[in-house]
Amino acid sequence: MLKIKGAHIAFLITVLFMFTIQGCGVRYSLGGSKIPENMKTYTVTFFENISPMVSATLSQSMTEGLKERIRTQSRLSQVNQDGDAQFDGTITSYSITPAAVEAGSEMAALNRLSITVKVKYMNRKDDTGKSDFEESFTQFKEFRGDVTSQEQTLNAEIVKMLTEDIFNKAFNNW
Repeated sequence: MLKIKGAHIAFLITVLFMFTIQGCGVRYSLGGSKIPENMKTYTVTFFENISPMVSATLSQSMTEGLKERIRTQSRLSQVNQDGDAQFDGTITSYSITPAAVEAGSEMAALNRLSITVKVKYMNRKDDTGKSDFEESFTQFKEFRGDVTSQEQTLNAEIVKMLTEDIFNKAFNNW
């Protein structure tokens, strides 16, 4: 009978584990976005707000937020028109709804501010059009009390989440 020492068993398990992981078909990259080498510039057009309920600064915040996200998380240069990556967007919904009702009261104990944007992305360097998309993205934040004193902070937090979703969809295929 073959005697195997503990160190040999640990080594064999490690080698087996490494072969198992290398055989998997899914690869994850923590190195950032997957922007094509031939893509150098991007354009973000103004996000028009067509929602029935309007926040005065949301269009500007959304537009500038997406520009900033791309500027800080990619090597692309911003241009005013005809960028290699083109983002056109519209704010289609801005709503406040009750999220939880307080017992014995008709008032909401918790409210939800939701924002939906529709984004059209075009990769002008991809002749196949496979990376292009037109999709709606929705994010929300819940809050207590009146929205008036919290609206700017809530909007900024939601815009941050939305721009992350849009960036990931365009450059990470998420």
